[in-house]
This record gives sequence, C-alpha cells and structure tokens, in this order.
Amino acid sequence: MEPLRARTLPELVRAGAEHHGDREAIVDGPVRLTYAGLAEEVARFAGALAARGVGKGDRVALWAPNSWRWIVAALGVVTAGGVLVPLNTRFKGPEAGYVLQRSGARLLLVDDGFLGNRYVDSLASEDLPDLSDIVPLAEWDAFVSRTADVTATVDPDDLSDLFFTSGTTGRPKGAMLTHRQSTQVYVAWSELAGLRAGDRYLLVNPCFNTFGYKAGVIACLLRGATIVPQPVFDVAASLRLIEQERITVLPGPPTLYTSMLDHPDRHRHDLSSLRVAVTGATTVPVVMIERLRDELRLATVLTAYGLTESCGTATMCRPDDDPVTVSTTCGAAIDGVEVTVDPDSREVLVRGYNVMRGYWQDPAATADAIDADGWLHTGDVGALDERGYLRITDRLKDMVIVGGFNVYPAEIEQVLARHDGVAEVAVIGVPDARLGEVTRAYVVPRPDRAPTQEELTVYCRDRLANFKVPRSYVFLDALPRNASGKVLKTTLRGQA
Repeated sequence: MEPLRARTLPELVRAGAEHHGDREAIVDGPVRLTYAGLAEEVARFAGALAARGVGKGDRVALWAPNSWRWIVAALGVVTAGGVLVPLNTRFKGPEAGYVLQRSGARLLLVDDGFLGNRYVDSLASEDLPDLSDIVPLAEWDAFVSRTADVTATVDPDDLSDLFFTSGTTGRPKGAMLTHRQSTQVYVAWSELAGLRAGDRYLLVNPCFNTFGYKAGVIACLLRGATIVPQPVFDVAASLRLIEQERITVLPGPPTLYTSMLDHPDRHRHDLSSLRVAVTGATTVPVVMIERLRDELRLATVLTAYGLTESCGTATMCRPDDDPVTVSTTCGAAIDGVEVTVDPDSREVLVRGYNVMRGYWQDPAATADAIDADGWLHTGDVGALDERGYLRITDRLKDMVIVGGFNVYPAEIEQVLARHDGVAEVAVIGVPDARLGEVTRAYVVPRPDRAPTQEELTVYCRDRLANFKVPRSYVFLDALPRNASGKVLKTTLRGQA
C-alpha cells in the first residue's frame, strides 16, 4: 500500500517502511531513524504496550515534549489498538489529573523532569482510579525489553486519539478523532502545503497539539518527509537546526516567524533551504508574509484555519494566493469539507468528514457543538468572500490565543474565583506585541481581604500552565453588568 492510501496509522507506518525504507524519517540530535527503523521501533513499542495489557480502545496518555520517543510512543499506542491522549507539557498536576481522570486513561507515558517539572509528583493528590501504570520515558529500554504479540485489529473508523480542549465552560472536553480523519485530512493539507518526499520538516509546533501531531508527524509520514522535532521553541536553536539539517518546511504561529525574522543572528545562518511556511491562529500582518517571501525567499507561505473538533484543519490558502489574501483570510475549505456562515449570528459552521465524532462521554456538549444537520458550530464569527475564502472577525467563544496556544478565560476565572481574596473575576484578552494576545484579569476583592497582583500571579502559576497565567490585573469595586446581570466583557475590552 502507498502511504497516501493508508487510512489507519498502523498501515501508514508499514507503508512508509515499504516505500521510503532507507530515507530518514526522524532526526533528533544523534538519533536518526529511517522509515524502516521507525516501523521497527513502533512495532517494538506496541508489543511492549500489549505486554502491559493495552488493547483495543484503551486510552493511553502521553505527557512529554517533541522528540523521537514521543513520535514512536504515539504511533505505538495506536498500533497496539489504543487511543492516544496527549497532555500539554505545561500542565500542572490538577490540569493533567482532570484529563487523565476524564479520559479513563489506564497508562501514562511521561518524560518526568522535563524542564524541571516533576510531573509524577504533581499527580500525587489526584484521584485517578483507572490509571494502573505510569511509565517514565527514561526507562525506555527496560520498557521495550518485554513484549507480547499485538492482537488488536485497527479499522479506519476506530478512534485514534482524544485531544482535550477546554471550551467556554472551562472544563476540558475530549474531541474524538478517528484514523480515517487523521490520514485523509492531512493528505489534503500536505498537498496544498506542497509537502513532498525528501522534505525536511522542523517540528516546532508541540505534538500535544492537534496541529503539531497531525500536520507534523502524520503529514510527513504520508509524504515521506523527514521530521526534525524541537522540544522547546528557541529562536537561536531553530536557526541552527534550519542550517544544519537543511530544513525546507517550517509551520508555526506568527510569533515564530517574527522572532526569527527579527533575531540579530539571523543573517549569520544559511536559511536558503527553507521553502514552505504555514501559519494561522492569530492576525497575520501582511508585512510578515511579504518579509517571508522577500527576505527568506520562501516559495510557499500559507495560512489555514481549523480547530481540534475539525481534526485541526477546515480551510487553507492555496499556493498561488497573494500576500493580502494570505494575511487577511484563512483560505477556502479543503476538498470534501463545507464551510458556511450563519446569516443571523455570523458564526462559522463546518461540515464534512473532518468533524469529530463528538466529545468523549459528553452527549450534551456534543449536541451543543454539532447540530442535527451535521454542522460543527465553531464559536468563531466570520465572513466568506465571493471566492469562498474565510475571514475570522471575532470569537463567540471568548477564546484568547497566547503565542499560538488557545486559552479559555472561563478556566482562569474558575481558578481565581477559588482564591480567598477574590469576590468576583472576569478575564479577557489584550494585545501583546510579542505573543499577539495575553490575558488580563479584572478582580473585585473581598471586603476584608485585598490580594496583590504578585500574590494572584503566584497562585495561578501553581495551578495553571504559564501561558494561561494573567499578565496583568485590574482591581475594581464592581464588574460592569447588563440588566440581566451578565458581565459586560465588551466594556472591559473597551477599557483595555
């Protein structure tokens, strides 16, 4: 089978070994795996999972940064018949604990100690009745030394992963995505991006994110490209890798490109191998698109739009689109997908094979998200031009995008509301020159207890990933409300 025809991830790994056997699949420091070598490592890891009792439909969580081990472990999970549950490396114990408990994960694979984070210790007080095994990736060799035959069969419409997204309620929900969606969507994505065999792809987007995993790992396997994972975005390290590994494809949020373009050492590096950039997530300045084309001589610069519930992609620009189109729109729907805008609410709706099967064990939330006609309600406000190109103008869901990471104010509000010095709180996004947006908290203190900004920052850092922590606080006597008592965040945004 050709990789592009594979409709399950185990098929894709095997097809890659058959068609691209000696080509490099992953380059991670001293580790260089060919496509044939990758297939062997994945089969070995799947066998080790089977020996631990992992079988069809079992959820396995992966809490680690981008690396060859993340990729092998993820593909090993689905090859064993399991369902992958990625965890954000910035999560604190309660955040990770909720996802582990909600998903019913029976095994956790963890890079304990990454960036000084004691992930395992942070789970000590969490109630995780289904979690029977924790495997540190530092014990990799010992783990894969004991294997069993994999007996599970994997079908295209089986679940491949649960990516948890917070949503407006602040409680994470697991989007159910299948093998068929994960492969078929990224056949389309990789074609529009111009990804091809022999490309070298710098994987900066975190694999725990839908886009990082699917537009990174899966897209590369479909096309026979080489994955060069980077565990933490560092401009200087990225510039070195681009030069050393002759990187040709570099997707990422706008902040990645602006940081790279403006880095004082950029001109000391040979970046002439770069050919393709794909971005999105926030407003994209026209000048940035022009600089990527003019200064770095990139042949293809595209923007795209999607969300976890749409398997990461719904619309995409085309390679010959002009800089203004790329900057001001998210492109048109990919083949097989419909995008429309509700005439009354102006909400963007998506329908097609890419729409999730629903939220894990949450029929009420699923019914709210996907209507009877199969339209996914995105919560984003937008407009379509005469070409069918989408422009996002606002967010119904109140989401804030901090440096490419989705942040939901309701989640932060729930945390701050538990502080004994906070009577009421409302969180909004405010512009930031480096990250695009950051969060700001408007706090009404309790009459007998006035917390300081420093105190609230420390409190949030102990309970939230760093990118969610408010960068500023405004203390008020009362929050602005309408006649029905709803907080007027539009008023707060106007003040900001």
